[in-house]
Amino acid sequence: MVELRLDQIARKIEGTILQGSPSLSFQRFNIDSRQSEPGELFFALVAQRNGHDYVPHAVEKGASGAVISQKLSLPAKDVGLILVKDTLTALQSLAKKVLQEHNIKVVGITGSSGKTTTKEFSFTLLSSSYQVLKSEGNFNNQLGLPLSLLRLNNSHQVAVLEMAMNHKGEIKTLTEIAPPDVAVITNINPVHLEFFKSIDDISLAKREILEGLKEGGTAILNGDDPYVQKIAPYWKGEKITFGFSPECDVRARDIQKQALEGMRFKLLYGQKQKEILFPFFLENYLNDFLAASAIAYFFSLPLDLIHDKAKSLKPLPRRGVLLSLHGNIKLFDESYNSNPIALEEVLKGLSDFPAKRKVAVLGDMLELGEKEIVYHVQAGKQVAQWGWDCLVTVGPLSRHMAEAALTSGMKKDQIYSYKDSTEAADAIRDIVQEGDFILVKGSRGIQTEIIVEKLKSRGT
Repeated sequence: MVELRLDQIARKIEGTILQGSPSLSFQRFNIDSRQSEPGELFFALVAQRNGHDYVPHAVEKGASGAVISQKLSLPAKDVGLILVKDTLTALQSLAKKVLQEHNIKVVGITGSSGKTTTKEFSFTLLSSSYQVLKSEGNFNNQLGLPLSLLRLNNSHQVAVLEMAMNHKGEIKTLTEIAPPDVAVITNINPVHLEFFKSIDDISLAKREILEGLKEGGTAILNGDDPYVQKIAPYWKGEKITFGFSPECDVRARDIQKQALEGMRFKLLYGQKQKEILFPFFLENYLNDFLAASAIAYFFSLPLDLIHDKAKSLKPLPRRGVLLSLHGNIKLFDESYNSNPIALEEVLKGLSDFPAKRKVAVLGDMLELGEKEIVYHVQAGKQVAQWGWDCLVTVGPLSRHMAEAALTSGMKKDQIYSYKDSTEAADAIRDIVQEGDFILVKGSRGIQTEIIVEKLKSRGT
């Protein structure tokens, strides 16, 4: 971990020390007093809640100092206090300057979906040859990315960082904090349309990662995504493409599903190729693996290493985890999030999974703007089209899925609708039957993980 003295931090963030010894040192940096630990520096951010109200709590839990923008007094005069104009700007500035003091390659990953999985796959592949820092969990915004960078130490050689956005200019801010040597765009899909007029506008916001690339950097781009390819010419430097089409530098072909084993395919890796066993069921996860393999290709990792590591990859919690429940029931937990493209892929990709019945438990897809009803109607038609035996909808928008599934051929007794995940969880145990295969997917705000936990309580 980086270790900085109070006076060093004050200089880097152009702050004034109000109290505390200049030699007081910190190795941990935090913005949430609930997670405060002894010896940390607490940043009192002003957002929906005023972080200054929680400085005493952070100190009570052991914080040795705080960065503040509003004067306050503390009984403990040995606690360091730095006064700045804006605490968020100070946090970002500190992270930026710490990064500048480390000679590492920065990999920035953005996209409408698959960022976290691509990051985790990349970390696994690169860690065999490099000391790698990765952004933890979904620390991928203007708060999380700086906190990730403040975990740097002198042994790190590569930083793999997610760069997320739901408004224009957010990726620009992230690349100003951590200018990438390698910029990755996994895909561009209709998400956050509540904040954008069109997918083209989303593309322009994603393009900010290319605009923030270091001179001489490399863009790693989805070679099959039309929106990614539309903005690709903006970057005149080196490009590496990944996907399924013959033009991609890193690509998959001859894909064969292996039931519970996942899938096998040939990985073409520049001029080399090798058969890979990939323990995942859906091609969107294969797309994430190809993006990670393209990152490995940039770092000149051998194909044999990719082959060996692929077998050990595991899905992240709530992102494609297959669970075996009592009564020969299989539960596919995709409850982390949802959008129209991702839902389409999972409905189609799992439609031939061997089971007595296939049950789709689908929650509302949020932040879709004026087309939200259209996308939910489309999803309902897809449930019927790909032969799902039962549909359980969760939330007011997903009722449009139910109506569309009914008009597309599903019977009324195959469809159930509930106002929220709590109500659905109370009913779900009476809906599922022995031998069922159950998919659970929905936007984070719908909390479909509540349904997953209820199903898991049936026993394993």
